[in-house]
Amino acid sequence: MASDKPRFRFTVSATDGKARAGQIEMRRGTIRTPAFMPVGTAATVKAMKVEDVRASGADIILGNTYHLMLRPGAERIARLGGLHEFMRWNRPILTDSGGYQVMSLSDLRKLTEKGVEFRSHIDGSKHMLTPERSMEIQRLLGSDIVMAFDECPRADRPMKEIAESMELSMRWAKRSRDGFASGQEHASRSALFGIQQGALNQELRGQSAAALREIGFDGYAIGGLAVGEGQEAMFGVLDYAPDMLPEDAPRYLMGVGKPDDLVGAVERGVDMFDCVLPTRSGRNGQGFTWSGPVNLRNARHKEDTGPLDEKCHCPTCTNYSRAYLHHLHKSGEILGAMLLTEHNISFYQHLMQTMRDAISAGNFADFAKGFRLNYLANKA
Repeated sequence: MASDKPRFRFTVSATDGKARAGQIEMRRGTIRTPAFMPVGTAATVKAMKVEDVRASGADIILGNTYHLMLRPGAERIARLGGLHEFMRWNRPILTDSGGYQVMSLSDLRKLTEKGVEFRSHIDGSKHMLTPERSMEIQRLLGSDIVMAFDECPRADRPMKEIAESMELSMRWAKRSRDGFASGQEHASRSALFGIQQGALNQELRGQSAAALREIGFDGYAIGGLAVGEGQEAMFGVLDYAPDMLPEDAPRYLMGVGKPDDLVGAVERGVDMFDCVLPTRSGRNGQGFTWSGPVNLRNARHKEDTGPLDEKCHCPTCTNYSRAYLHHLHKSGEILGAMLLTEHNISFYQHLMQTMRDAISAGNFADFAKGFRLNYLANKA
């Protein structure tokens, strides 16, 4: 890694309404924003080689702290040269804190002020995850963008519980900042993001944002959404939540989402995204196109010699027909998952590039209107 490159520098190069186009410069490379990060849960973007992920246009991928700490283990990955060397990805990696996965194990975990004690879903072994341990794991992995440890309650919990959870997450955010700084060598070449919580409550979101700003982070995530509240409620929060966060730092909406979610969130000032949807859908026979999602298992495609998406130039659309993709998925062939996943990741990256171009050209509103007209009206 070249030492003359910045540790972390975010620049907004164009705005159109609340939508922003820019870049994050880091030692392992530049991340163009708005950015979509393919999810590499277990040191792999499922069904894809890293060179194909890069060829799709991805500048950064996401790794999962919870899964990697359990298997193969953070210490083992460190001995093997770190996550970048382990999976042969030489560009930036963002690692989540593990908090979301641990919180989803409601019957296998115990929450205290210190952290979360839980049992592995793999073998039942007992583990303790604290803000300090989460920072240590992400340091061992060699993460470029580290996420603060937080709790992510469901939006339908009583408001008192949501408020207490948010306050706990803010105390953990301070401990995460201190734990991150204690690893001086790693902190000198990586970045730390805080996570805003507060579910669907504007007042709690404001309190959370104020606490995070006081602590100080390189970037700020909007957490606690895309957990079953629906698009309308999510957009309701995004109408104000990004504005509560610093203008000179990237805003990252965690775990989102469908293509129309991304367009709506960029309209509201979000810069970064991740979601398992394009890879999961690829394994399940669903492809995303500019004319809406397509179910390749549907019999209507069995003799269709056309490409999945005529506007797409990815290897899948260039070389294979809908009929062949239909056959692969009906037959349960692994190649079907590989080809459709490659297309979906390419489509998401093409969508992000198109949004960056529209913001820079000052016609994002027209793009968004046209996108929704075609995407939502022509579901196949």
